[in-house]
Amino acid sequence: MKLVAAWFCLVGFVTVQTSLRELGVQTETPEKFSMRVVTAGLFDPWEILIGPDGRLWVTVRAAHTILRIDPATGATTTLVTIADAHHSSTQDGLLGLALHPGFMKNRGVDFAYVSFVYDTDPGPGVTRRMKLRRYTFDAATASLGKGADLLSDLPSSIDHSGGRLAMSPDQKLILTLGDLGGNQGGHGLECSPIRAQDLPTAEQVSAKDWTTYQGKILRINLDGSIPADNPVLAGARSHVFSYGHRNPQGLAFGPRGDLYASEHGPSTDDELNLIDSGKNYGWPHVAGVRDDRGYVYANWSASTPTPCASLISGNFDPFSAPSSVPRQKETDWSHPDFVAPLRTFFSVGPGYRFDQGNAAIAPSGIDVYSSTAIPGWADSVLMTSLLRSTIFRVKLDQAGKAAVGTSLAYFQTENRYRDVAISPDGRTIYVSVDNYPPKENPGSILAFSYQGPK
Repeated sequence: MKLVAAWFCLVGFVTVQTSLRELGVQTETPEKFSMRVVTAGLFDPWEILIGPDGRLWVTVRAAHTILRIDPATGATTTLVTIADAHHSSTQDGLLGLALHPGFMKNRGVDFAYVSFVYDTDPGPGVTRRMKLRRYTFDAATASLGKGADLLSDLPSSIDHSGGRLAMSPDQKLILTLGDLGGNQGGHGLECSPIRAQDLPTAEQVSAKDWTTYQGKILRINLDGSIPADNPVLAGARSHVFSYGHRNPQGLAFGPRGDLYASEHGPSTDDELNLIDSGKNYGWPHVAGVRDDRGYVYANWSASTPTPCASLISGNFDPFSAPSSVPRQKETDWSHPDFVAPLRTFFSVGPGYRFDQGNAAIAPSGIDVYSSTAIPGWADSVLMTSLLRSTIFRVKLDQAGKAAVGTSLAYFQTENRYRDVAISPDGRTIYVSVDNYPPKENPGSILAFSYQGPK
């Protein structure tokens, strides 16, 4: 059996995919939807949400713009261009967006919050960091101005940056940060350690050293400060709300205030998680659940006596590691605060050949469907897939604490679905589509409208 080590999701590496039916997903669904293109020609639309004005508010990752789009006509207004956002890969640039709960309600809080990657290196090189900024909406000019930086110098990378942003019911900002792609191939990061389990010290927090924030989900006051009720972890209170994450790219709150997140796994065990304060989600020791199926943590960065740099010179093999690389089974690790996913996509059995097939879905944005407009959909999480060109629907129990039933696959096309938003009446699902690699509707916003049962 070949075990997949801690490396990268096999997007673009293995072209053969295990079918969704083989993996236990229901692909024949009882509803009928129509599809239309709301707008096209965007340069990687990333975040999509519906504002209180009924318009689509969209961040365009590689163009560094925030757009306001009429969902009926596709008419588009550029609200702001963020000149200091930086992109030179497929996972940096302008990312998350959240609106203040009092937005457009005449309360003087017409604030839009964004996360983006910027370059701190004034020379020809690139040193990536992430920033959280607040803009004020000017209704008279239909623009976003008066930018104010709330939190800067957050860790970022060419890979696994995270960057999803959400507003909590108690008016805190929730921001995801990935593990920065350490210990994996593809971007020269093979020898960089994964620090998703590292926690900041009180001294680091005092010095505003956010180095250990990688692989975390943060909870932030609206002024960028640390909430007084954030968890105390390893003796320090920081912005860290949960940890042990690989690359969380989806965030959504349910109607009861529960926080859900999607997370990329290492070519298996992509995750849908219920996020709780102070909990540990296992990465890199665990992918999915602690079942020793298909994943072993091969820590290339700790290779001894042969150093990692001597091993990876053109010879990095994600499917097997030399004897100098420490390896650890999932069940060899435990933690009292470990939380298993609500659902994984997908755990594989003994003998699965990762070099010949791909069990991943590469999840990105999510939203929680709570309407009764589509029969049977209430209390479901809708999860986009970059790799599988589909939207997965995962049914939750009535308490919203567990996934039940079989996952269903909707809207199967030849697109990389990046994010999802649900219309106020619950009858239309809006989806943003990546540009890379170019497929059926690159750089588009699509609308799937419910037409009734088949």
